[in-house]
Amino acid sequence: MRDVIEAMKQAYASLSDGQAEVPLRTRLPIPSHEALAIFMPAYVHTSEADALAVKIVNIFPQNPARGLPYIQAAVLAFDAATGNVSAMLEGSTLTAIRTGAGSGAAIDLLARKDSKVVAIFGAGAQGRTQLEAACAVRNIEKAWIFDSDTKRAEAFAKEMAGQGAVPATLEPATTAQTAVKDADIICTATTATSPVFADADLKPGVHISAIGSYTPDMVEVPAETIVRAKVYVDSRSAVLAEAGDLIQPMQRGLITEAHVRAELGEIILGKKAGRESETEITYFKSVGVAVQDAIAAQLALKNAKVMGLGQEIQF
Repeated sequence: MRDVIEAMKQAYASLSDGQAEVPLRTRLPIPSHEALAIFMPAYVHTSEADALAVKIVNIFPQNPARGLPYIQAAVLAFDAATGNVSAMLEGSTLTAIRTGAGSGAAIDLLARKDSKVVAIFGAGAQGRTQLEAACAVRNIEKAWIFDSDTKRAEAFAKEMAGQGAVPATLEPATTAQTAVKDADIICTATTATSPVFADADLKPGVHISAIGSYTPDMVEVPAETIVRAKVYVDSRSAVLAEAGDLIQPMQRGLITEAHVRAELGEIILGKKAGRESETEITYFKSVGVAVQDAIAAQLALKNAKVMGLGQEIQF
């Protein structure tokens, strides 16, 4: 995870420095199945990377009833110098890892150095990598897990406790207030359409990484929190087009686009400041950008070759 976090910092810096070609994702509705396909191409060229890839994410809400995953995804990686197909990677796992690592990069740059307690909202695959990433960059001593399905939260706590840098003390929270009242770091990875916690329950100096609100209709974080927080994003254009956490307060006239202080890449490049006091609330909004997939796929392919993993086929 630590390696992927450093790769995500590189990806964000390349995006903010104009060294990446990343068009807004293409969304293809599939009305007959109440589903959505999303196409995310990217090309990144830096002194450390030359990556070309496209990710396809299929979101089928009826799948769980069929015993299938809610999200199906694949990443196709290419040789950037020749255009040859390099690899096809299972995209759901890669997405969870790179999303967690992106949040980890934000936590590393924005959370208080003495952060010890983390709250995770959403006990799915994304929540697991959010926790793993937080523990990779801060000395986390305790984690609260909150999910609308208490059994999922309990299973999460049993599965993740003590894994790697994850502390042995993982507690399922019966209420959102219990989860956030002592939290130094909050990670939200849900499909909520209304805030998952109350602004009044936050402690001073908390950092929030919100990765679940990826459409204008979805909201995880209260508008009151957005208004008083220092807001940072992965991509201004992507977030302003898709993130309900920010779009809805803008529509209500509570904030303007200027409320977004910086892209994370601008902090990495030294162009903008991050946290400036121990009491301010910092908020990182990510809807995911394809540059993350391109860099993550390149890293995965490099490691797979070294470790002798994967199946080679004629294409």
